[in-house]
Amino acid sequence: MRPIFRHFRKAVFLAVEHDVLNTAKAAAYSGMLMFFPAFIVLTALVAKVPEGPTMVGEIRWVSGQILPADTVRLLLSSLQERNPHPGRLIASGITLSVFAGLGLMLTLMEGFRRAYRLPRSEWGFWERRLRALFLVFIVLVPLALATLLLVFGRAIELWMVFKTGHDLRHVVLFLWRLARWTLAFITSVTVLGTLYHFGTRRLEHWLLVMPGAVAASAVWFPATLAFGWYVTRIADYTIFYGSFGAGIATLVWLYITSFSALLGAELNGVLFRERNNRF
Repeated sequence: MRPIFRHFRKAVFLAVEHDVLNTAKAAAYSGMLMFFPAFIVLTALVAKVPEGPTMVGEIRWVSGQILPADTVRLLLSSLQERNPHPGRLIASGITLSVFAGLGLMLTLMEGFRRAYRLPRSEWGFWERRLRALFLVFIVLVPLALATLLLVFGRAIELWMVFKTGHDLRHVVLFLWRLARWTLAFITSVTVLGTLYHFGTRRLEHWLLVMPGAVAASAVWFPATLAFGWYVTRIADYTIFYGSFGAGIATLVWLYITSFSALLGAELNGVLFRERNNRF
């Protein structure tokens, strides 16, 4: 365990040296621009299928389990607004989400470049942007699959409660919820591993980028839970920011997410240089 903590501690110091704090701010800003349109587009598309209203309700419930409470309230308020042109809403939402996602990926790739200490001329102008656009779509695949499973997971949970005897009910619920959170963790590791694998010029083997993905996920999960507890129990952003409070809480949550991803890249950079005897 000592080498692991030594590498992680070195990654933390290098994160400060590589200005990860400011890079995470820029990534959180782009993530803010991408997050809300993408969520609205998702619910608008789901609402068009026969079981749409029920599935939208499940998506809202899942969001309440993951996102800060103020963020969920802000999302619900935006969903309740009537739009006479749903097709135009979906098209504009997709365009805005892709554009903001491109900026998010470019910012993260810059952080990855610093973590590996690679030259700025590593990629050409258009090659860099095409790679970032590729990452926007390729990362959405595991996220979409995990979201669907989480959405239908509650229906499965209710069915299991109905079918299970009273004595075994709590055991079944515990095991099922453990499986769902394990899925969320595996999805986080998969998404981050994909980002690390394709987001740098050093195309390392999947197993070699997993330490950073696992470390970033291990930082992000408790940090997200702690922030959610802080927002609901202690802090009230509306006192200081008024109607902008929910947006500020969302921005801080995205900042924590971006920082965790960049910290994992720093750990991979430390391990990369150690394998290649570079310091």
